[in-house]
Amino acid sequence: MNIFETRMNELYGLVKYHASLYYDKDSPEISDAEYDALVRELNQLEKDYPQYARKDFLTHNVGGSPSNLFAKVEHSTPMLSLDNVFTPDELSAFFERIDAEGFVCEMKIDGLAVSLVYEDGIFVRGATRGNGRVGEDVTENLRLVDAVPKKLIDAPSGIVEVRGEVLMTSERFNAVNALRESRGEKLFANPRNAAAGTLRQSEKNNHVIAERGLDIFLYYLVDAEKFGVTTQAGALTWLSEHGLPVQEAYKVCNTLDDVKDFISRWQEERFTLGYATDGVVVKINNLTRWPEIKATSHAPRWAVAFKYPPEEARTRITDIIISVGRTGVLTPVAILEPVRLAGTQVSRAGLHNADEIARKDIRRGDIVRVRKAAEIIPEIIEADKDSRTGNEEIFTMPEKCPICGSLIVRLPHETAYRCPNRASCPAQLTESLKYFASRDGMNIKGIGKKLAEKLTASGKINSLSDIYTLTADDWLELDKIAMKSAENILSQLEDSKSRPFANLITALGIPEVGKNTAALITEHFGNIDALMNADEESLAEIDGVGTVIAHSVHEFFRNEGNLRMIEAFRKMGFVLENETTGKSTELEGKTFVFTGTLETMTRDEAGERVKALGGKVSGSVSSKTDYVVAGEKAGSKLRKAESLGVKILTENEFLSMTGGN
Repeated sequence: MNIFETRMNELYGLVKYHASLYYDKDSPEISDAEYDALVRELNQLEKDYPQYARKDFLTHNVGGSPSNLFAKVEHSTPMLSLDNVFTPDELSAFFERIDAEGFVCEMKIDGLAVSLVYEDGIFVRGATRGNGRVGEDVTENLRLVDAVPKKLIDAPSGIVEVRGEVLMTSERFNAVNALRESRGEKLFANPRNAAAGTLRQSEKNNHVIAERGLDIFLYYLVDAEKFGVTTQAGALTWLSEHGLPVQEAYKVCNTLDDVKDFISRWQEERFTLGYATDGVVVKINNLTRWPEIKATSHAPRWAVAFKYPPEEARTRITDIIISVGRTGVLTPVAILEPVRLAGTQVSRAGLHNADEIARKDIRRGDIVRVRKAAEIIPEIIEADKDSRTGNEEIFTMPEKCPICGSLIVRLPHETAYRCPNRASCPAQLTESLKYFASRDGMNIKGIGKKLAEKLTASGKINSLSDIYTLTADDWLELDKIAMKSAENILSQLEDSKSRPFANLITALGIPEVGKNTAALITEHFGNIDALMNADEESLAEIDGVGTVIAHSVHEFFRNEGNLRMIEAFRKMGFVLENETTGKSTELEGKTFVFTGTLETMTRDEAGERVKALGGKVSGSVSSKTDYVVAGEKAGSKLRKAESLGVKILTENEFLSMTGGN
């Protein structure tokens, strides 16, 4: 066996191993760029030495194997992958090979490919790509994804099949990993694997799907010509007009230079999108030419993906500090000499836990390679051991909490170290305050990170309920703020007492309980007394809760300090039961789209106002949109609304329509 055959056999093993981790287990050990490099090397060797190539190897197929957790679905037409190019020369070769004019450039979303089938406008089936020909039936799980339309707008009769990517936004990815870190669980490697791992839950655990908040973008209309659609740009418009979410970052390009300009423009601008992308997909715009150009067994010839190079940098670790989270988890954090990466200045990188630091042998003073995982979270890839001088310091976890001095503990089933002093550890109280005041909790906008830290440091509070006992003078003394600001915080605190029961339960920060779980348990029990008196068995019987969450909720309400806090809330007049009034239908049948920055509320809050009045919220503008609410720096959605003649509202007009501020 010569060196080329030996290397090919080695690569076959490596690619098979890492593809299984990526596609089947949603738990990669190497980056996308490293995996791409292995595949490219193998493909080149197969081209140079075809006599040693394995014709039936998985690199000639698509994706992974369908899981046994789900029924198998055979796709009506194969769900193919895309060939990748990495340089301008390779892109030029693609253009020369297909000899076409007119292209559509779309950002390449780092998500999980799925197919959605609608019958007479009603969502009836959803499947993953699987191996391209047979996927997994994840219909019921996709029904739990709010962004998946359950009914199309003005749908044609018969079958409509569309394809796209289920994804997790950067904001949700950070929140999910923060929660997993607080529980001592292994973090998701990137948003793609977080989305895939979330969607591919068994029926027993699929309650986490709504909790984690997945999104979706569609980009492919199967059998488009039967709907009178003959271009890819037309297909994207058709999808949007029928209520299917389409990403705005796409453009029709006429020439190779236009395509290169689009790729160049979005290399930096993609970091503003709010979701992970790793390249640009270039497709021939004329759909009628696709059958003529054909496809290989795993990829179409009429499209290609230009992959951006991974962004990495070298810098030095100046220190490793400990951060204490809301649930007491101690997380090592590397302090870096500032370096620019993926569009932002990076000066810190999470090190996850002591085991990870030991595995990578990372020390204070090391020169390290750092990147942003999926363009979001700074992470240290490895230390440059050759550059060590001998002055670097090996890191060890402290024996005591650096904030309150309590002896730290490590439970047998956890990788995390914890400070057990939940009652009076200032760091935990600070994080709990921030969470309590957050939008999903009590929505007290005046209390952010800095003010929460000052509240804890002042010694004026020992419990979440204590913030409601502070006077205007206390706030003035605390933050040296103007009387008007102090009065504003007091007003927000008073307003927060009227927040729905489910928001209060969310705000308490009960381990394992987010806003969706809080909604489930408050809907089931109806009031705080019934919830506090519930046993674990009755909690676990709630659909979407389970034994782990049930134990956490039950234990929370056995704690004397927590019970005293609930009683304080009761005396202050908090809402401790579900409202029984009927839902308003003033905006029933009306579809709203929000664009730009609103002054008095977030777009999510504005959307909740619409839903409370019976209306619907869409992420894209179409001829079926009733109103577009335009805030500051409104972009392409506003321009599209103007071109379609959709009614445009200012924020004040929207507030007047929905009952004032």
